[in-house]
Amino acid sequence: MRIGITGAGAIAMGYAAFLSRNGHAAWLWSHSGNGTQELREGKALHVSGAIEGEFHPQVAEGAADLAKCDVIVLALPAYGYRRVLDELADNLEARHTVIISAHLSFAALYLAKKLGERGLQIPIAVWNTTLLTAKAQSRLHVRVGAIRSKVDMAVVPVRSADSAYKICAGVFGDRFLLKDDLLTIALSNLNPQNHMGIVLCNLTRIERGETWGQNSNMTPAVARLLERLDQERIAIASAFGKTVRTIFDHSALSHGVSGDSVAEIYANLAASGKDPQGPKDINTRYVLEDVPFGLVPMLHLARISGASARLHECGVELLEACYGRDFAAENDILSELGPLDSDRLRRLVVEGYPVGFSPEGIRKEAASQ
Repeated sequence: MRIGITGAGAIAMGYAAFLSRNGHAAWLWSHSGNGTQELREGKALHVSGAIEGEFHPQVAEGAADLAKCDVIVLALPAYGYRRVLDELADNLEARHTVIISAHLSFAALYLAKKLGERGLQIPIAVWNTTLLTAKAQSRLHVRVGAIRSKVDMAVVPVRSADSAYKICAGVFGDRFLLKDDLLTIALSNLNPQNHMGIVLCNLTRIERGETWGQNSNMTPAVARLLERLDQERIAIASAFGKTVRTIFDHSALSHGVSGDSVAEIYANLAASGKDPQGPKDINTRYVLEDVPFGLVPMLHLARISGASARLHECGVELLEACYGRDFAAENDILSELGPLDSDRLRRLVVEGYPVGFSPEGIRKEAASQ
């Protein structure tokens, strides 16, 4: 099958290798074109780790070219979602299935809204995390750390869940757990909370560009912060009536490692040789992506559910002070979705946006509330 991938970073390249190894034709689209220039020149993608080999994925020259694929996977940082989705939405057809990996900031609803304005509704699958972990050694050398055995997914609209699930399993293997709706997935992504805790406790290391092992430096004090952040996320999910995995469940399913504490889990990972380097640049996606597009939406969910998220709030405020930035203002997706109170959000994650609706209808709905 021909699979399109938006992005040209480590995860996108890892997906291209994974798909090629499994007999699919992978097509990569870099919005700027910079990330795929060397592939366009005929150079090979070198992959090591959990996937080994040289690969030659095809390069799409734009959104229209990528849309020749029936399945399209978003594999790029969330701060790049909007410009890519805006171009992609104009080229999608009823035959398409879109996968967002890993989903942040209700981007699936943004795409559904854009398509609804065109009179179109297609299956949009969302994953709670990436299928694999990967680090770029250079532009065309990627090391895949692990391929996850289980990934949670949901589909907008929910009535398309079975068909989208079959496509995900058929392309990527029998590793998906189908959840009830997008809201559960939004509450299941641990990366933003974990990355915030890691950054807050290692910020000077990151700013100075030091080389440090992320897992081996998960001291008991840092680990306790991650546990408390996880408890807040679980409480927000409970306020919506959702049951989601804990950080302990996630570690067991994603990494095959367990422990009585988060500190023990990370120590076990480091002891097994899994100790990726932590960020070495203050402009890490752990902050620039995960705060505006992961934590800001989580705080919105806390507010509309009435759940407490004091540590999340304080963490975001501390990082805004350290960076001198208003991260909430940098989210260019949430504000485009109209009023997201609890009742409307619950409806949208199940039904999506109606075909043929108008932005004026959203404004009238907001004014009536």
